[in-house]
This record gives sequence, structure tokens and C-alpha cells, in this order.
Amino acid sequence: MSPIVEVVRTYLELKSRDRLRAAYANDPRVRFVPRPGISVARYRELYQAVGARWHWHDRDAWPDEELARYLASPHIVVWECVVDEETAGYFELAARDDGSVEILYFGLVDAFIGQGLGKAMLTRAVEESFALGATRVRLDTCTLDSPRALPNYKARGFEVVRTLTYEQEVPD
Repeated sequence: MSPIVEVVRTYLELKSRDRLRAAYANDPRVRFVPRPGISVARYRELYQAVGARWHWHDRDAWPDEELARYLASPHIVVWECVVDEETAGYFELAARDDGSVEILYFGLVDAFIGQGLGKAMLTRAVEESFALGATRVRLDTCTLDSPRALPNYKARGFEVVRTLTYEQEVPD
């Protein structure tokens, strides 16, 4: 049986573009590439490459047909962070009916953690969110995510709006 751990989920938001404390990649090899029409197979590759370490499993339960419909929605946008020609990470944006844009998934491949790319990628995710017409940008993280996540979000200007504590089974 897998252990059950206490998890704290933190919900954050950035209320306006001018509150963003931007950080940019000064390396010309770093590119952020939109992936309109991303295939289910490619999406699953990104999701696993970034999220396996952090216990991301929600999308794994979705059948391919459901995931394809979801990815085809005009409200969903996937961006890939590429260094040279190697995948460094990705982020997924969802435009909401209330005018907000939610950063649903955001993260780096293990080999690129600790190089400052998370700061630049979050800056780009926020900028792209406001380019979609966001009135505010939302995201959440939890204690199963990278310990660098929450400090990065706060450093870029996100404010905590609430927390939730729950128990979750975590595979060994």
C-alpha cells in the first residue's frame, strides 16, 4: 500500500499585468514555442517528462479521445520551452468564462531545473495569459510540487488567495 501524506494546496493569482515582476532568459538558445493542435501523444510526452516526478496523474486517466477534444478547445493553449532543440518544459493555459486565465500545468524537465528557466517561463506564461485577454492570472501548487515552485510564483508577483489541506495517497 502506498503511503498517505498530508498535502497543502496553495491557490495564487496575479491581479494585473503591471504586478508581474518579470525575469527573462538571457540565453538565445531558449525559446518558447506555441503548440496549437498538439497531438495527444506529444502532449502526453510533455506531461510525463515534466510531471512524473511531481505525481501528476490527472491527465493519465483521460482516454485519448477525451484528451484530444480538450486540447482542440480554443480556450486551451500549450507552450513548450525549448533549449537548442531539447524540450526543457511546458505550460498550459486555460481561458475561463470569468475573464481569468489559469496556468493549469507548468514545469521543467529535471535536467533544466535550477538554471533560472522557471522564472523566464513563468514570465512568458503570464505575458501570454494577458495577451489572451486575462483580467487576472490564476494558478495553484502543492507540497508535492517542486519546492522551488511557490517561491518562484511569489517572486513574480503572485499573491496567495487561499490554501487547502488534504490527504493523498502517493505511490512509492
